[in-house]
Amino acid sequence: MLVNLLALIPGILVFLFVFWKRLNEDYAAEVIFRSAILILLGVAIGWGISERFYKEAFLWLSFFGAMGGLGIASYRHRIKFYESFEAMIVAALPWISFLFLKDSVVSSSLSSFIAFLSLLIIVFIAFFFDQRYKDFAWYKSGKIGFTGLATLTIIFLTRLVIAILQIPVISFLGRFEAVASGVAAFISLILLINLGRQSK
Repeated sequence: MLVNLLALIPGILVFLFVFWKRLNEDYAAEVIFRSAILILLGVAIGWGISERFYKEAFLWLSFFGAMGGLGIASYRHRIKFYESFEAMIVAALPWISFLFLKDSVVSSSLSSFIAFLSLLIIVFIAFFFDQRYKDFAWYKSGKIGFTGLATLTIIFLTRLVIAILQIPVISFLGRFEAVASGVAAFISLILLINLGRQSK
């Protein structure tokens, strides 16, 4: 229980800080934190459903819960979807990495430790995207959202490879993981291409 709290609390605090940091120039702090609470509530609902019915799917169900919370926040508080979506994805990366680090320590899981290191690499890739995406010639619109969608595409492609190689990690859908991750990666990539084609 204590180990779970040690992974959960810092993860949430980092999430709140990064989410606020990325949106504070465009929105009031109250709007940002209310939106963050809705996202966290969605995560909690998704996590709770997975604990009750399908524990192996907690990352997927938490993600869908977060998307539901983001959708409500976008509607209620009039925050731009892609901007807040990107903030959510970037803010969630350290939190997810804490979960894998915790599992690698508690379960002595090499695959979880490798996943933790992989997420750290993805964090640096996201930082690179964030600094350079407007310089990419093919991304003509220059619209915000590139970092979130590109990072999510990489994450799902990584999970697809892991599923194909049948490497055991936490929150896996078994034989359905490859299909789910492949579809999610494809959707993320299509949304990214579509966003790049939009007018400035």
